[in-house]
Amino acid sequence: MIDQLEYNTEREHLIIPEYGRHMQKMINYATSRETKEERNKLAKAIISVMGNLQPHLRDVPDFQHKLWDQLFIMSDFKLDADSPYDIPSREVLEACPEPLKYPQNYPKYRFYGNNIKTMIDVANTWEDGEMKEALVYTIANHMKKCFLNWNKDTVEDDVIYNHLFELSDGKINLRESEEDLSDSTSLMRSKRKFNNPKKTYKKHNNNNRNRKRY
Repeated sequence: MIDQLEYNTEREHLIIPEYGRHMQKMINYATSRETKEERNKLAKAIISVMGNLQPHLRDVPDFQHKLWDQLFIMSDFKLDADSPYDIPSREVLEACPEPLKYPQNYPKYRFYGNNIKTMIDVANTWEDGEMKEALVYTIANHMKKCFLNWNKDTVEDDVIYNHLFELSDGKINLRESEEDLSDSTSLMRSKRKFNNPKKTYKKHNNNNRNRKRY
């Protein structure tokens, strides 16, 4: 009896393991039948059994299409039977998908991120005025905060102004500005404030603690 034991490593490879080995044997048996009439009959019976594994989906048209496709895939495309849907081909299933086109951006200062460049481009489209000036200084402060996230040391405003001038292609020039950006300590403190909020506990009213309970 021990000599007749079978191990999974010695058995046939399961194409779709979720259906189990018995389902694979049923499909192999249907594939080996000589008459097409018998193969069609067995194929419909196998589809019915496969659908019983998920009864809430077995009557859905798209799910039926999926079951028939899996039937031919599990037969290694050797089953010659009539299907109510187009029979899948090995070439289509094994074809390599086309590579996705990802936007490739290689900014010089990556620690600022791509959104900074987008914000700078938007600022360049605005007319000169208080709104644009406020946006420009907001961008500069955000650049300083991003720089501090990358380099924990302090950074001079002149460095941020030079980077802003370079990233804006010379259209935004704050290098001669006398206005200072936000302090480095305040920028980093605001980050820690949101990352580690202090827990606040409300003092419970204990006036009812000594009341007589019935």
